[in-house]
Amino acid sequence: MKDLAQSALDTAVARGATYAEVRVMDLRERYLSTKNGRPAQVRESQSYGLGVRVVADGAWGFASTDDLTRPGVDKAAALAVEIARASALAKKQDVQLAPEEKHVDNWVAPCRIAPFSIPVSSCLDLLLKVDAELRRVQGVTLAEAAMDFRHIEQLFLSSNGSDIYQSKTQTGAGFVATSFAANEIHKRSYPNSFGGQYQTKGYELVEELDLVGNAPRHAEECVALHKADQCPSGVKDIILGSSQLGLQIHESVGHPIELDRVLGTEANFAGMSFLTLEKLNHLKYASDIVNVVADATPAHGPGLGTFAYDDEGVPAHATPIIKDGQFVGYLTSRETAAAVGQARSNGAMRAESWNRIPLIRMTNVSILPGSGKLDDLIASTDDGIYMETNRSWSIDDRRYNFQFGTEIGWEIKGGKKTRMLKNPSYGGITTEFWNSCDAICGPEEWTLWGTPNCGKGQPMQTMGTGHGASPARFRQVKVGVAYSE
Repeated sequence: MKDLAQSALDTAVARGATYAEVRVMDLRERYLSTKNGRPAQVRESQSYGLGVRVVADGAWGFASTDDLTRPGVDKAAALAVEIARASALAKKQDVQLAPEEKHVDNWVAPCRIAPFSIPVSSCLDLLLKVDAELRRVQGVTLAEAAMDFRHIEQLFLSSNGSDIYQSKTQTGAGFVATSFAANEIHKRSYPNSFGGQYQTKGYELVEELDLVGNAPRHAEECVALHKADQCPSGVKDIILGSSQLGLQIHESVGHPIELDRVLGTEANFAGMSFLTLEKLNHLKYASDIVNVVADATPAHGPGLGTFAYDDEGVPAHATPIIKDGQFVGYLTSRETAAAVGQARSNGAMRAESWNRIPLIRMTNVSILPGSGKLDDLIASTDDGIYMETNRSWSIDDRRYNFQFGTEIGWEIKGGKKTRMLKNPSYGGITTEFWNSCDAICGPEEWTLWGTPNCGKGQPMQTMGTGHGASPARFRQVKVGVAYSE
């Protein structure tokens, strides 16, 4: 395959490209789900192709093909140059790329149990056991469970001599119990909502999650929510569970720091950003204890935003985003780095597939842990609400005003969790909210969550991101804003 990729690269340069890169990707996916005692979906797909991106006459061009013959890939390369020249007719200025060294490397992400080696029948058997445990609890009217496996192999060649091979496996699994009664619907998801937990791991993740063992408690909580008291409205201290805080980071930190949104070259699916350029190194984004990084390096953990090199051949970076509460960094590309005074991209360009162009995407945008356990944090809270597992979210197209609802909550009185609360929700303004953070739990409570379905671009690209978080407390937050009796 490398010979064909090199041929495409040579053709692009011969046709006049001043820069060219070729990505060959082999994507394999398997998805299995069950619903109320029966298999619901069993599907498998594979996609294999090549994409060519070039700069010619100072403009970008891109073309792709699944015709992996020499004439096929050479035709795609020539088309990419032709598109770049056509684009140059409307350019405002020449594309300028931050320099990047030549890299020759081979990286394979750790995977202890290859998920595609596990028989489909064995996966379905496990999911049906989970399903049975959920429906064993009277009042559960819908039981759903799923597994999702993805294997990605990629070869990257560029005209500056880079030759990079990467291989990684991603696994996701989870379940949800739903209860319909009277005019209410409640659900409890494990280990997270919207598909469960996803990481760059093999089938070992499924084993670690103990889906069967966790099913009874979540089913019981789901049914109990019907008899729980409504979350009160007003202003309260709140503690957010780790997974909910991960989504809070995704929506109110991760999207605003994508520099293409800031510069106005991208607005699909998440709008633009309130983090305009003059705020860099000047905005007090959060309280002094808040430190957020965008870290794609394998050392950060097996996140969906973990890799060795991005899709421009830039090595994975650990980039400070919020340091001691101060806003200090964006996610950049080779083209945009200069806009914020960077001499080099911090490696945030990724593409969903071989037939899509790379875009600036979140890597693993994580809040660094503080100290102490969740029980200690609850014990130090006199009057508040603990909220766990996202149910809904809404945020404006500048990522500034938001409201979130969670599946379940518990009132905290005198340092103890007391009554269960249904329909808990909270809202606020991004910077005010993050500045109200006064406690973050320690490393023992920190989890690197996976968000597999972040959409961006047109045509839309779905990309996985990671968000590490420990439970954290926020003072005097408006609660009860999303749902009412």
